[in-house]
Amino acid sequence: MSDIMAFIPARAGSKSVVHKNIKLLKNHPLIAYSIRAALLTSGIDRVIVSTDSEEYAEIARNYGAETPFIRPQKLSNDNSTDYDWIYHALTWFRKEEGKVPRLIAHLRPTTPLRDPKVVEMGIRYLGSEPQATALRSVHEMSSTAYKCFQTDSKYLTCAFTSSYNLDEGNAPRQNYPATYEANGYVDVLRSNFILNNPEKIHGNKVLAYIIKHTFDVDSKEDFKYLENEVVSYPELFNRLFQPEKSCK
Repeated sequence: MSDIMAFIPARAGSKSVVHKNIKLLKNHPLIAYSIRAALLTSGIDRVIVSTDSEEYAEIARNYGAETPFIRPQKLSNDNSTDYDWIYHALTWFRKEEGKVPRLIAHLRPTTPLRDPKVVEMGIRYLGSEPQATALRSVHEMSSTAYKCFQTDSKYLTCAFTSSYNLDEGNAPRQNYPATYEANGYVDVLRSNFILNNPEKIHGNKVLAYIIKHTFDVDSKEDFKYLENEVVSYPELFNRLFQPEKSCK
């Protein structure tokens, strides 16, 4: 049994962009980018795609991933959580193969431009911190969340303090702590933690893996942007899909 696996979710029911996970980005389906990055990441032994679609499963296998099961429909709707499908995958391995991986690299297809070396460093980071329950990639927000507002349905209030005095938020950005946004580049999870803590995958000691700002896909306009990124910066694309570039 493999020590480290990549888990890639790819349900078929996207509403923002129909069949988003297999929509072509420079002649390759979106999911292929995550599969190829995982295959090229040192330390990852197996690449598993969790999908509710036989069509998606075949595409995933064509790019080198394994699809040992089809995810149940009840775990593939809009209300399903990451815990649902990850727990399903872990219990499948425990039942069918008798063991689960020590670590999981959770790679979301909606963050396709992913450098295998960055994924590898994230895995190594969690491995070096035994007290951490998980690792999550984040990037610094362009404007600190401390300068954001809420509303009481009519009037604005300052986020965090709920104060109606908005002048409190007019101080220079540098006066506030930096805040970070999860970006889907890579989460590294501990299987044993998930199996022993219902409804949790990250826990309360999550390492901050701070990387540069990255872009994810949520709309047709996002695809257009990514197409330009792939054309403008072909190095990563070539590393992922260069024919002579063999995977593990």
